[in-house]
Amino acid sequence: MTNKHSNFDVVIVGGGGSGLAAAIEAANAGAHVTLLERGSTLRGSTGMSVGSITSSQTDLQVRAGVTDTTDEHYADMEVLAQTRNAPDNLELRHILIDEVPDAVRWLTSMGIIFFGPLPEPPHKKPRMHNVLPSSRAYIYYLSRECRRLGVNFVLNARVTSLISENGKVVGVSAKVNGTEQIFRAKKGVILASGDYNGGGILRKTLGGIDDSIIGMNTNSGDGQDMGVSAGSEVLNGHVLRGPLLRLRPKSRSHPIEKLPPWRWLAYFLRFSLEHLPPWLLRPFIMSFVTSWISPDKNLYRQGAILVNRQGMRFTEEMGAPARDVSAQTEQSAFIVMGAEVVKKFQRWPYFVSTAPGVAYAYLQDYRRTRKDVFFEADSLDQLAHMIGIDPKRLRETITDYNSKLATGQLKDRANDIAPIHLPPFCALGPVESFIIITDGGLRVNAQHEVLRSDQTVIEGLYAVGSAGQGGLLLEGHGHHLAWAFVSGRRAGRFAGSRR
Repeated sequence: MTNKHSNFDVVIVGGGGSGLAAAIEAANAGAHVTLLERGSTLRGSTGMSVGSITSSQTDLQVRAGVTDTTDEHYADMEVLAQTRNAPDNLELRHILIDEVPDAVRWLTSMGIIFFGPLPEPPHKKPRMHNVLPSSRAYIYYLSRECRRLGVNFVLNARVTSLISENGKVVGVSAKVNGTEQIFRAKKGVILASGDYNGGGILRKTLGGIDDSIIGMNTNSGDGQDMGVSAGSEVLNGHVLRGPLLRLRPKSRSHPIEKLPPWRWLAYFLRFSLEHLPPWLLRPFIMSFVTSWISPDKNLYRQGAILVNRQGMRFTEEMGAPARDVSAQTEQSAFIVMGAEVVKKFQRWPYFVSTAPGVAYAYLQDYRRTRKDVFFEADSLDQLAHMIGIDPKRLRETITDYNSKLATGQLKDRANDIAPIHLPPFCALGPVESFIIITDGGLRVNAQHEVLRSDQTVIEGLYAVGSAGQGGLLLEGHGHHLAWAFVSGRRAGRFAGSRR
């Protein structure tokens, strides 16, 4: 039980991957550590993620005969970074790439099992390592190590402000189950509170996204807000993933997430993925790929359209339809297609969704695994009744679309597509707009100390993971988790060993 005024060496804000990593390393440095988590359980974005880490020079790469270097990884990250119109923090990129191989070994030493390495262009070498059986394994094993080391956990603790004395951060104020408490930190406070994809003022002012678009989690930028109040600034606040269209999931938790994080189960899954025939594993894999992955935009290029709850086409599908979907009734829409598209999207290269390096999902996979979002009918009227929209309006919409297609008004469509006029007619949906992650993080130095706008150090304050991204661009899969563990470990060591 925590007293209303508690004293520790290191106080960590956030119970996801970066916060747990920081807690372990700070405790290993001899510090007395408390970790404050806003939710009722430890999880963070890490526990909700796909779970991939991208790294060179891992044991799995060696086992697969892959020769790779950190320099090659650095060069491929440069290619990825060029897709963004934003500055990059090259010093932090070097830190990430140089230290993530050791972070993977560190995670493995605690019981975490990876499958890979998997390819993901434009990486020239297979580097993506997926955790088994799910990202819950990170939280399970890291929190177990924290408990072994005596880290104090406080749940339902919403940190509301930093406490500063003589220009130094010396603790935080938090509401724990509604009661205000003070947690003093002799050596430092580490902000590991995640991004702000769940909404809030930062997402709106920096990213231009209001709260009408759903976030993949509830993070609202608490750490960034506190850092800014202390004199820091958010770098690359406009960089975010989304809005993207995703099919409404059956539930917020996928069956894979419910698998217990037992090592023997993870080893069994890895053996199965490496040795069993793909057709045997496909139903299991498809239950994931058809639940969480965005429908590919090639659907629209080949002739599918988006219609709203009134049966009207309301956007240019090859533009930025996710923003327009968020403005529709119930903030959702349906992807409608005719026989030509249905026939195409049964085999490569016409897939509906993909998990890079893992699998491709086609329409027959959605027919089999997602009966809640896959609809098929012999007439447009029947399809309209199935998805709950006005049949007359849908017919008018399709007629207008076919006319524009015939007269060449839809320049962004494939040259050989046919109009929507033959059955079976299919619909996928509802689709909704999501923000996946935001990349705006506080300005930090190579020791993960938070810096003011004039680049002087805010003594006693560190930031890690998304909260301390420091202008580092993390394009491609597997780099956000890599940064969470690398930055968390480093800040924990620096803060915990501070005199």
